[in-house]
Amino acid sequence: MRDATGPDAPVLAIRGATKRFAGRLILDGLDLALGAGEVYALLGPNGAGKTTTINLILGFLRADAGEVRVGGLDPATAPVAARAQAAYIPEQVALYPGLSGLENLRYLATLAALRLSRSEAGRLLDEAGLAGEAHGRPAAGYSKGMRQKVGIAVALARRARLLLLDEPTSGLDPGASADFARTVRAAASRGTAVLMATHDLYRLREMADRVGVLRAGRIAEEIDPRGLDAAALERLALARPAEEAP
Repeated sequence: MRDATGPDAPVLAIRGATKRFAGRLILDGLDLALGAGEVYALLGPNGAGKTTTINLILGFLRADAGEVRVGGLDPATAPVAARAQAAYIPEQVALYPGLSGLENLRYLATLAALRLSRSEAGRLLDEAGLAGEAHGRPAAGYSKGMRQKVGIAVALARRARLLLLDEPTSGLDPGASADFARTVRAAASRGTAVLMATHDLYRLREMADRVGVLRAGRIAEEIDPRGLDAAALERLALARPAEEAP
């Protein structure tokens, strides 16, 4: 793993992270590094530790041992500064239903002390892949994929260095899933590092640069998704699940 403080430091660096809940080992010496413009898929069943990993990155949990750095900052001791480097998009993005996508983006930007003109907000929504005709429509009629794109536009407005995605393609139809994959790749092309916790095996080849298989609280194997054929996907899909973790 690269030096966490040098000029070539990864955007995200996790070294030897261990976490227990009620005496149960959830993360067991997890190592993970992610550089600018990389898309990393963290693959594993419920209970493998994906959510715990995201919570450590956001500073909502503190590792029992090891270290976590986001842009060189420790989210456990400097949570506000570390979170300013990252944007988290949950499985279900909550927007104000009576506001349009454009209005949601401009309002959410103000919460981060940013002022966006209508033209700036429209450009960011375009970059996030939201169709122009949807910019002025109430978010109450948005699909999951459309809401996620507004979330990505917020991340772009904040110039977040790290984008955290939690099950981003669950519930999307094949067309929407392919469209979202293009949105993720576009964000990465602008230098944003993307960590994606997922069960979805079938978009890995087009979305991810690397795939880490999380088992028993550590990366059991790391895979180049370009080499995943149908047999490899089936092997990953049939991997023995773990009990659900916090």
